[in-house]
Amino acid sequence: MAQKAFTGTSTGTIRIVQSPRPARSVMRLLLRRPGRLTIALLAFAFKEIPLWFLPVVTAEIIDLVATGGEVSTVLVWFGIAAVLLLQNYPNHILYTRNFMTVVRDTGADLRNALAARLQSLSIGYHTRVSSSIVQTKVVRDVENIELMLQQVTHPLLSATMVLIGAIAMTAIAVPEFLPVYALAVPIALGLRWALGRRSRARNEVFRREVEGFAARVGEMASLIPVTRAHGLEQTAVSRVSAGADGVRRAGLHLDMLNGHVASISWVTMQLLGLGCLVLAAVFALTGILPITPGEVVLLSTYFTLLTQGLTQLLMLIPVGARGMESMRSISEVLQEPDLEQNEGKVTVGRVKGHLQLEHVSHRYDGSDRDAVHDVSLDIEPGETVAFVGSSGSGKSTMLNLVLGFVRPTSGRILLDGDDMQGLDLRSVRRFVSVVPQESVLFEGTIRENIAYGLPDATDQRLRAALRDANAAEFVDALPDDWNTVVGERGARLSGGQRQRLAIARALVRDPRILLLDEATSALDPESEELVKDALNRLMRGRTTLVVAHRLSTIRQADRIVVLEHGQIVEQGPHDELLGLGGRYAHLHATQSGLPR
Repeated sequence: MAQKAFTGTSTGTIRIVQSPRPARSVMRLLLRRPGRLTIALLAFAFKEIPLWFLPVVTAEIIDLVATGGEVSTVLVWFGIAAVLLLQNYPNHILYTRNFMTVVRDTGADLRNALAARLQSLSIGYHTRVSSSIVQTKVVRDVENIELMLQQVTHPLLSATMVLIGAIAMTAIAVPEFLPVYALAVPIALGLRWALGRRSRARNEVFRREVEGFAARVGEMASLIPVTRAHGLEQTAVSRVSAGADGVRRAGLHLDMLNGHVASISWVTMQLLGLGCLVLAAVFALTGILPITPGEVVLLSTYFTLLTQGLTQLLMLIPVGARGMESMRSISEVLQEPDLEQNEGKVTVGRVKGHLQLEHVSHRYDGSDRDAVHDVSLDIEPGETVAFVGSSGSGKSTMLNLVLGFVRPTSGRILLDGDDMQGLDLRSVRRFVSVVPQESVLFEGTIRENIAYGLPDATDQRLRAALRDANAAEFVDALPDDWNTVVGERGARLSGGQRQRLAIARALVRDPRILLLDEATSALDPESEELVKDALNRLMRGRTTLVVAHRLSTIRQADRIVVLEHGQIVEQGPHDELLGLGGRYAHLHATQSGLPR
């Protein structure tokens, strides 16, 4: 049930953020929690009463002093003011708890929606977009939206409350002065419109520079072993430095614009406030309006509060623009159309492992030829088929087609007689395991890595997987055995150890289809023998597709398929292909150092 609730929440958030107007998206996200939002707004309205009512108290006391009023009346006004001030504390706490809960929940919704969307996007999207940029969107952009809501909402509501209170009290005390207030709002809106457009453009440039810089930093981190091995430290630093300089320049341009916004807003609103004070004084002195000294203070104070609120709002244009730009950045992911479409398709509950490729071709975007062209294969359940060929012959594309990471441009792939285009691939992959060339481990314990996605896996089942993967001996020798933390990407383990853990992770899932992508090519001879022995146990009774450069590792395959330029040029068992004296025999002779 929890999973369904999460999925529903993410889907709703995705639909909201897909709106082309980011401000509307933000409002709709906040309105998903109407109860808490209503309580927050009511609490805010009550806590802000002193801000617009205290000028009334001040005006009354000044007039009492000017006319020789009673001390008891002054004390009554003091009591009223004290009560209004004291109620601010509980209502402010009530507002903060409810509104910040809405803000934090909205941030969590956005992060969950991004995570759900990223899991739905095709592998092609993830190969195009740097993981560092994705991380920036999930972390920095959502944080910018939370900061915008925190910093803009309070002054916006406060200015609104002051405007309403000022207009109401002025309408009661000196209604003839109301037109003067009308000057402030259109001037503020005009400034907001003029400065907001430039702020949006500068924020977009700055955001693009930050994303590009994040991508360069991520690239530098991943290439450190290569960089250090070739003495290219200064080259790597220079590349990052160029990105940092781009961020610096874009940030400085944005800062200068923000400085203009702040100064223009402050000067304009202060001039309006000063003008209001002078105008009220002139009206009182000339008798144009019957205004008392207290009312002069009242009008001046209200206008000052109003202009201060508008100034604060105008100064928050940069924060708001940054938040809106971050919402657009998030929308880029949530509106990305390159999805792996699974909704509404047939859910697979059982897999035998019979694969049929019927005239399958695939061409990557931007390429002028097919990576795989007109391939037809019939792979029986439990059969081991190895794909060999030179680099770029289409071997890895074959595995990606079977896994559903890429779809056939033409032709079709059948699983147990059903076209995979009509199947929910998420359910199919529960019966598939992949052992890549570089095993991927996450920061966690060995046990957590093996049982990834299987919270109900028993210790006996996990131990059996470790034994069959030839991993139990080295795991037991570790200080904390399978509770040992492997480090980021398994950095604390050797390549052979990481690969055997990847095999254990595959074994514990008991897959019906197994994909091995150069699973032993990066290992030393001793580790390779241990891994090959573990792989032989893993492959037993399962449909297995193998990609290998080392032909010695696939001699026992039931069938070897030789690919060149995406097409099958030969297929058959090892001995049969050697006897043909064709492309496979040539590759074998080359690797074995035999005369050709």
